[in-house]
Amino acid sequence: MPRKSASPPPPSETAASSGATTSGKRQSEQPPPDLTPAQKAARSKASRASDGSDKKTRRLKDVEISFPIVHGTMAFSLGKKATEYNSHKWTVYVRGATNEDLSVILKRVVFQLHPSFNNPTRVVESPPFELSESGWGEFEIAISLFFHSDVCDKRLDLYHQLKLYPEDDSGGTQSTKKPVVIETYDEIVFLEPTEAFFLRVQNHPAAIVPRLPASLNLPPPGPLEHQSERRRGDTKDNPLSQWYMNFSEADELLKLAAARQQVQAHIVKLRRQLSMLEGAPSKAASGQ
Repeated sequence: MPRKSASPPPPSETAASSGATTSGKRQSEQPPPDLTPAQKAARSKASRASDGSDKKTRRLKDVEISFPIVHGTMAFSLGKKATEYNSHKWTVYVRGATNEDLSVILKRVVFQLHPSFNNPTRVVESPPFELSESGWGEFEIAISLFFHSDVCDKRLDLYHQLKLYPEDDSGGTQSTKKPVVIETYDEIVFLEPTEAFFLRVQNHPAAIVPRLPASLNLPPPGPLEHQSERRRGDTKDNPLSQWYMNFSEADELLKLAAARQQVQAHIVKLRRQLSMLEGAPSKAASGQ
């Protein structure tokens, strides 16, 4: 399955941590002066205050977080209500592969429609990240994903082909109740996430989070949000959800198990045929 990286590893921080100065001269190494108790207390407070800032910028090396997503379109024929330039009502969307809330990473989604539409650049800033329109033609829709500041500072561009007619269209009347659904599964991979981002999403149901090495000592995650708040942006109760394709791991495992059974049955059949072929000459020889 395709995987898209939304956050390439940051450049090396060697220069920033090596103590280099703009003057190009080595700083003199003098013993630090004695500090008064008040100065020591002030320094301690400053160190503690910087911990939160470090958490926002400190990256977890050799760690990646992925979010399975689906982008798709769903088109309904207008049937008898159709006109020459308005034959279908359709929706383009981005959703979690298991319909979980993606607003935990997405700040907004921009859909770029065909130039013939009024205001072809449409911005959706809250879930569900979808857009509905009507028309008569098929075209490619550009989908730009923008992330929260602690997730990624670069956008991710996707492209999806709007389909209004089924592949097996034989020229008959198209159903107005069964839509044409075209969906694509993808995974957004965030490389070397910040500690703050990791802690924020490690228990989120839409995230695939690895087990961290024992050497990484992170504080325990904060309390989970209220259940109703956490589900506020999911698409499980979306009116279109009955037509969504199933991309869950359980569904994939069932498909793999069924395919394995078919392969095993085919192997048994081939072995039986092979044994019959091997046995035929020996029977002929024994009859002479």
